Amino acid sequence: MALSKKLALVLAFGLAAGGASAADLRIGLQEDPDILDPDQSRTFVGRIVYASLCDKLVDITPGLEIVPQLATGWSWSDDGMALTMTLRDGVTFHDGTPFNAAAVAANIERSQTMPESRRKSEVKSIASTEVVDDYTIKFNLTAPDATLLAQFADRSGMMVSPTAAAEMGADFGLTPVCSGPFSFKERIQQDRIVLEKFADYWNAAEISFDSVTFLPIPDTTVRLANLRSGDLDMLERLAATDLASAKGDDGLIIEQAVSLGYQGITMNLANGERAKNPLGQDARVRKALSLTIDRNVLNQVVFEGAFAPGNQPFPPTSPWYDTRFPVPERDVEAAKALLAEAGYENGLEIEIQVTNNPVQMQMMQVVQAMASEAGIDIKLVAKEFATLLKDQSAGDFTASQIGWSGRVDPDGNIHQFMTCNGGINDSKVCIPEVDALLDKARVSTDMAERKASYDAAREILIEELPILYLYHVTWIWALDDKIAGFVPYPDGMIRLEGVSFTE
Repeated sequence: MALSKKLALVLAFGLAAGGASAADLRIGLQEDPDILDPDQSRTFVGRIVYASLCDKLVDITPGLEIVPQLATGWSWSDDGMALTMTLRDGVTFHDGTPFNAAAVAANIERSQTMPESRRKSEVKSIASTEVVDDYTIKFNLTAPDATLLAQFADRSGMMVSPTAAAEMGADFGLTPVCSGPFSFKERIQQDRIVLEKFADYWNAAEISFDSVTFLPIPDTTVRLANLRSGDLDMLERLAATDLASAKGDDGLIIEQAVSLGYQGITMNLANGERAKNPLGQDARVRKALSLTIDRNVLNQVVFEGAFAPGNQPFPPTSPWYDTRFPVPERDVEAAKALLAEAGYENGLEIEIQVTNNPVQMQMMQVVQAMASEAGIDIKLVAKEFATLLKDQSAGDFTASQIGWSGRVDPDGNIHQFMTCNGGINDSKVCIPEVDALLDKARVSTDMAERKASYDAAREILIEELPILYLYHVTWIWALDDKIAGFVPYPDGMIRLEGVSFTE
């Protein structure tokens, strides 16, 4: 055989062997993320991708302690008006741009000034940044901000390459460049997002996979079937109805963690022309809808009791929950009386958009049936998740069934949704007194003082109901039993440090 042919065979065999032995992790997502730009995005599944793509200044432990990531240490000034961080040396972005204090300053400026940024309200307490030296950054504040470290443990703390951000502008999310363990390779909308291991990652020794592919599969039954068939290695948000079956499968590992967030219905109060409807214009109609819903029955029927009924941004187990307003009992007659008082004694029709996955559709169908008993005819409009979010942001909705994955600090579950200029205030609720209370809660580091502010805001918001809270989920992951080292976190993220395939 000619040498060239022998060489070709050897190369072909080597490539085939390499492909067979490559550690390629496949993760099933419940939805397709929106734009992959930490400053613009808002989806829960987007944050799952970021956990592999974009490191943050700080991270959390499973017990919700804030710990170093790109920042190795920090200290507050005595008056709480400045936060100084020491940064990790030897970190580079995926495009080779060095990570340093100047890069952090550029990221904060982008979050605060880019027109499309949704992080403005999260970092608005930062008056200026000061580059002390290459690896020390100082944040000068307009007022003490108890929430800032928690914000840096999320998208506001995700560092993107200043070089790529300047070049791409608002299109950065098409080819994102961060400094996480994996770099961006490709994305096909509604099909897959592929990341490759970043060889120069500062913590590369803890990363065992050569690539990670995220596959959006809205149908929970199909997602689980793909895991069982070997087409997936892991999935997030196993349906509660599949929990018993999955636990009985010897080939699967099940992990769980109580979430920090909520699921509910966001009402369009003042976001464009579509707010001009009975639900958006009259709090009595919103209260009536709430009274038709038996949250305990909803949890039992749809989620087999795995979740927690709720009526606030915080779960009933949270120290921030206002016990003066417990989860309401269903009261159809009271709902009818409110509707009659509002001028709808013969009932009315409302439209609610919902994501096109079976679990959320089933849940809203139960809500639909309950509401009908009081004369509220709900028309459900199913949409792909990214489309639902786009329409919600644009005001092209009447009401929207949507949730929030939750944040370590309570501010993250309420401020940006309920303040007049909040970055995710899609209902466009605007109550100056609520703004003042929620801003006040950001300033104090005393838990009792902060809770008093949140409770006072709740007294107002429980009457206005811009968001009708329904329940609080338990995150459930299902993994192929060949995966080792996975640790569940209450924020629902998938962190791949220390995770590997077993031999």
